[in-house]
Amino acid sequence: MDSGKLNAILERHGRDPAFLLAILQDIQREENYLPKEEIRKVAGEIGVSLSRVYSMSTFFKSFSLVARGRHTCTVCMGTACHVRGAPKLVEKLSLDFGIRAGETTPDGNVTLETVNCVGACALGPLVVVDGEYHGIMTSARVDKIVDSLRKR
Repeated sequence: MDSGKLNAILERHGRDPAFLLAILQDIQREENYLPKEEIRKVAGEIGVSLSRVYSMSTFFKSFSLVARGRHTCTVCMGTACHVRGAPKLVEKLSLDFGIRAGETTPDGNVTLETVNCVGACALGPLVVVDGEYHGIMTSARVDKIVDSLRKR
């Protein structure tokens, strides 16, 4: 991230330590992850300890400290989704993309992840692609998702 963008984010929040979470959210939105260099700069610029910034950065699941793909494919592994076949969907997506859950494709296109529950149990098994819910998922429907992500 160039220093101008980071400065604009910090200025928008008045360089106020009380807005640390909002600052991190803005950086995450801009970069799709929280680069270590930016975390260090934020700590220094708003006068909080580096450990506090890292603590907040690692507490919330929505933050990532590693580069993520342009697209995120998330499989719900909650109880309802699990018993309806979510583990097989993760296995299929892993094979199709050539990565394991928690990894990003080498081309930086897709990050595959699992979550404990997205709260849409009636739609299970559920796959969320870039925030869009795809319920009652089957292997055939997963193929369509994989194809669409490869074309994006």
